[in-house]
Amino acid sequence: MIQYIDTHCHLDGEEFAEDREQVVARAKEAGVSAIFLPAIDVKSCETVLDTCRQYPGYCYPMLGLHPEEVHADWREQLDSLGTVLNESLSVTTHSEPSPVSPIAIGEVGLDFYWSREFEQEQLLAFEEQVCWSVETRLPLMIHCRKAQNELVTILKRYAQDLPGGVFHCFTGNEIEARELLQFDGFVLGIGGVLTFKKSHLPEVLPATVPLERIVLETDAPYMAPVPHRGQRNEPAFVFQVLHRLAEAYDVTDEEVARITTANVQRVFKKL
Repeated sequence: MIQYIDTHCHLDGEEFAEDREQVVARAKEAGVSAIFLPAIDVKSCETVLDTCRQYPGYCYPMLGLHPEEVHADWREQLDSLGTVLNESLSVTTHSEPSPVSPIAIGEVGLDFYWSREFEQEQLLAFEEQVCWSVETRLPLMIHCRKAQNELVTILKRYAQDLPGGVFHCFTGNEIEARELLQFDGFVLGIGGVLTFKKSHLPEVLPATVPLERIVLETDAPYMAPVPHRGQRNEPAFVFQVLHRLAEAYDVTDEEVARITTANVQRVFKKL
């Protein structure tokens, strides 16, 4: 069986409270060799870490403040999250990696899709977390919606020092893809949108993005791929994304699994 990695899954969420064990079992049966869990705020840091303790060596935590969770109290949230991050990093030993040792700073970024009410707060919070990435040498798991210009402006300030990362849930065009790939060490996270009937990604990606700059993701429980669209997404469904990528690039499923797994290992060096 081919093996591959789901680099973005909210497995700690309430949507999986009733059957998380079965979801993990189905993922393993489908060939998913690891699942990466992003935090979105201080509260979810604990649920992410708890879930990773339950599945050591299989589930890996990423800690960050999601842009949609940036409000008036962002400073307090970020300070508390920084404390959790430092504590999690401090438990790591050279001989035995801890299941609570974060592998990335995330999910962080900018999101002006719904509102720009906290635009300045988002910009400040994102830039500070970019600095965390530079300081800790942990890659970034970046969420960006309707904010690519602002995002790129911030990243360019640190371009020479960034350790790399993932532009999560990429759904853009060729110009946007090229702009993001100017940052060395970064890859695009591709999920269920690739499989949607009206998606332009099957044309955009092969024309612009080498497979060596792509990783797989579900963003479960959201955005389930065809033929599961409309259902709760889960890590086992990432195979549908892998298979559609293979069709788009005219290569085998095995080739996509091999290359994307190597990409993950290159970006997430702590694995």
